[in-house]
Order: sequence, then structure tokens, then C-alpha cells
Amino acid sequence: MKRTLMAIMVALPGISAAAAPATVHDMTLELATTLASGTLAQCREYDKKGVVAVVDRGGNPVVVMRDDNVGPHNTLAAQRKAYTALSTKTPTQALAEKARADADSANLTTLPELLLLGGGVPVVFNHEVIGAVGVAGMGGAEFDGKCAAQAIEKALPAR
Repeated sequence: MKRTLMAIMVALPGISAAAAPATVHDMTLELATTLASGTLAQCREYDKKGVVAVVDRGGNPVVVMRDDNVGPHNTLAAQRKAYTALSTKTPTQALAEKARADADSANLTTLPELLLLGGGVPVVFNHEVIGAVGVAGMGGAEFDGKCAAQAIEKALPAR
């Protein structure tokens, strides 16, 4: 039995007797609320209104905030933009541009969960994506993504 265990340990060099669980950071309700309210505040500076969704590292919605008199379709769009940015670890504006220029990337548009429109921005902390912010209804991808990126930078300045 002891020899078998030793043989397995030698054959699998990535496994050690002192294996430990990974330490990860995650989106908290407090941070998600800060990001969502900060994003709405940034957009109001441009005299824009819309919807903000913040997802955690698993793509689960943590906070959704919606301004008054914003079309209901924007809520789902904001959630899908956040999910897309998280899943691809890429701002959705860059993904949308790549999909227009590259046939292989254009295939991403066939996945119903993804939305390749600007306005989704990954949230990075200590070099790992811990969630994402999605924005919709602010008057176009330019404002959607800009508001999210500015709010993230204020809440989590680059280190």
C-alpha cells in the first residue's frame, strides 16, 4: 500500500502531500453596491440614465440598480454584458470590435448568454477577475463602458 501511494505521488508531479485549497478574492455585496452606485453617479455626470448590474466571479448577479424611466430590456442587457465581460475576462466593447473584424470571434454571437455590445467591464483585483459590471441604457456603448470603467477605477484604483 505504501509503495503504491509513493508510485502514484512520483507519477503525478503536480500533486503533493501538502496540497491546500486555493485562496481567492470575490465580489462582496458592499463592493458591488459601491460599484453600482458609483457607475450610476458617473453616468449622471454625463446626464445619462440606465441600468447597472454587478456579477460575482461565478456570474451570479449581486446587485442590479436601475434609474427611473429606463426600458425594462436594459436590465437583462446589463446583466448579460456583465456576464460576458466576466466570462471572457475582456471589456465587451473590445469583444464586439473583435467579433466584427474576425470570423472566429464572431461565433461568440451564437452563444445566447453572451452579449457583444460595449458596456461590460471585468473587475480585476490583485490580477484576478473577481466579477464584472454591466451597463445598459445610458445612450450607447461609449457611455455604458466609460461609466463602468470610471467607477471601477475609483473603487479599486490600480495597484
